[in-house]
Amino acid sequence: MIQSSLSFASALLIGLLGTTHCLAMCGGLASSLSLGEQQPRGAFERLFAYNLGRISSYTLAGFLLGLLGASIYETGAASVMRSIAALLLIAMGLYVGQWWLGITKLESLGGYLWRYISPLLKPLLPANNAFKALILGIGWGWLPCGLVYSTLIWSAAAGSASDSALLMLGFGLGTLPGMLTTGLLAQQLLGLSRKTSVRSLAGALLILMGLWTLPWGTFTH
Repeated sequence: MIQSSLSFASALLIGLLGTTHCLAMCGGLASSLSLGEQQPRGAFERLFAYNLGRISSYTLAGFLLGLLGASIYETGAASVMRSIAALLLIAMGLYVGQWWLGITKLESLGGYLWRYISPLLKPLLPANNAFKALILGIGWGWLPCGLVYSTLIWSAAAGSASDSALLMLGFGLGTLPGMLTTGLLAQQLLGLSRKTSVRSLAGALLILMGLWTLPWGTFTH
C-alpha cells in the first residue's frame, strides 16, 4: 500500500515544483518546437507529442526500477526505503532551490546510456511534425537528469512496479503545464524559472515534503 507521502498527488506536486529545473533542462528544446510556426495548432500538437513521449519514458523507467524496489520492499525494508525516499525529497528541494547540487552526481549514472541514445535523436531535428516530436520525446525522456533520477528512486519506495510507474506518470504530468507553456511563451517562462524567489519557494516545499515523509513523521499523522 502506498504511504500518504508516496501518493499520486505528491508525485504531481514534485513534478510541478520541479518545473523550474525542467525548464532549464528541456525548455530550450520545447521552445524550438514552436519557433517559426505560423499555425498555433501545429505547434501545440508537436509540443504535446514531445511531452507525451517524454512522460511515457518516465513511466516505463518507473516500472522497471519499481520491479527492483518491490523485491527490496518484500524483504521487510520498507522503513529503510521510506527514509531513502525522504532524504531524496530533501535533496531535490535543495537542488531546485540551488542551495546544494549534490544530486547532479546521479546524472553521471545515465551518461553511458545517453551516449548511445543522443546520436539516434539528431536525425529527428528539426522535429517538424508530431511523429518526430513524439519519438524525440521518448528519447529525450532518458536524458541524464538528477531530478528525474531522484524521483525514480523515490518512486521505487512505493512497493510495487505498477505503483512506481504510476508515481512517475504523476511526476511527468506535474511537469506538463510548464513544459507546454514554455514552448508557447518561449523565453518568458524560462526567465521566470531562473528567479531566486521562485526556485526558493519550490525548493522549500519539496524539503517540507521530505521531512513529512521521514518515518518518524508517521507519529504525527
